[in-house]
Amino acid sequence: MDRKGIEALINSLASKKTAMAGKDFFLTWEKSEEEIQATFLVADILQAMRKRNISPRIWDSGIAVSNFRDNSTRTRFSFASACDLLGLYVQDLDEGKSQLAHGETVRETATMIGFLTEAIGIRDDIYLGEGDRYQREIAKALDSGVASGVLPSRPTIVNLQSDIDHPTQTMADFLHLSHYYGGLDKLKGKKIAVTWAYSPSYGKPLSVPQGVIGLASRFGMEISLAYPAGYDLLPEVIETSRRQARESGGSFSIGHSMDEAFKDADIVYPKSWAPYDVMLKRVPLLHKGDHAGLKELEKSCLADNAKHKDWECTEEKMRLTGKRDPKYGQGLYMHCLPADITGVSCDAGEVAAQVFDRYRDDTYLEASYKPYIIAAMILLGRFKDPAALLEAALARNAPRILEG
Repeated sequence: MDRKGIEALINSLASKKTAMAGKDFFLTWEKSEEEIQATFLVADILQAMRKRNISPRIWDSGIAVSNFRDNSTRTRFSFASACDLLGLYVQDLDEGKSQLAHGETVRETATMIGFLTEAIGIRDDIYLGEGDRYQREIAKALDSGVASGVLPSRPTIVNLQSDIDHPTQTMADFLHLSHYYGGLDKLKGKKIAVTWAYSPSYGKPLSVPQGVIGLASRFGMEISLAYPAGYDLLPEVIETSRRQARESGGSFSIGHSMDEAFKDADIVYPKSWAPYDVMLKRVPLLHKGDHAGLKELEKSCLADNAKHKDWECTEEKMRLTGKRDPKYGQGLYMHCLPADITGVSCDAGEVAAQVFDRYRDDTYLEASYKPYIIAAMILLGRFKDPAALLEAALARNAPRILEG
């Protein structure tokens, strides 16, 4: 994209009516359609500037705090990349080495890490019913710190995955779809199969499939959600997705057949997750540190998973999509990664090796948008006129790579 193309994107951003400044990014369905579009535009602008060797740095100094309460590779490095892209230094909050381990309150921790901090990224997806609540508790403490004059400014919080939603992942997914099909408007009427898939592990969060249906329902897509009996998602997310599908002119259905969901699908997103009731049972066991109880629950859940090994994205199932995709001749496979690949990362898993290998580059491209999405969320959460900031950065034309 040349400079005129970047300028056109900035002009489009300037026309969007948003109220994101001073607010956090917790759930995609809390954002308006124009705010979702603005996030995609900023991500595209930042990516285009980087590709043209133009520095998009907004800050000369300042930190971003990362608080990962669960393991992460892609999201952890994406957050660090996003912050560095904007000129922020990243400091990881290791709770095991902080005063949280000695009973420090959430309010006190939020205030202490808030000094000269511009953004806080939080991943808290282990405890169903608590991850989103924890993030909002941090937000409330930050508001109090600013109101009392203790904090000089309000850092913006980015949800790097909670028990309810994984917005940085799903926004990256749909930016990929937007580029793949030539625009968000091209998603209307396309069928997306969001299905459970077998995994030899248990306890995978519900937030990815919930995030996918929560965003797909905004674009008039035909959503076919499928999972074995008992592997339900949060009822409130299902209801929100149903409502959004009606409002956008799309459709939303739930079934218990992977084959039926894949039939005539334009896009398939097979992903393992733990049953809703299992995630509920884990919470008190995790809090008590009941390792024996957790082992027993894991054993039971893995036995249940093993009853559904046929829920695998195979060549046979991909042929059910029956779509003449110009690139693949059948539906587009998507995954948040890492996928459980049969015969590669496990004996039996979510997807056949041959299927995954065919779509490998596209899943990597899908993941590559995440740093730009996170950077966009930070920028929009901190500034009232992001278009003016980006226009100024483009005019400065400072090289990102110092050559010669």
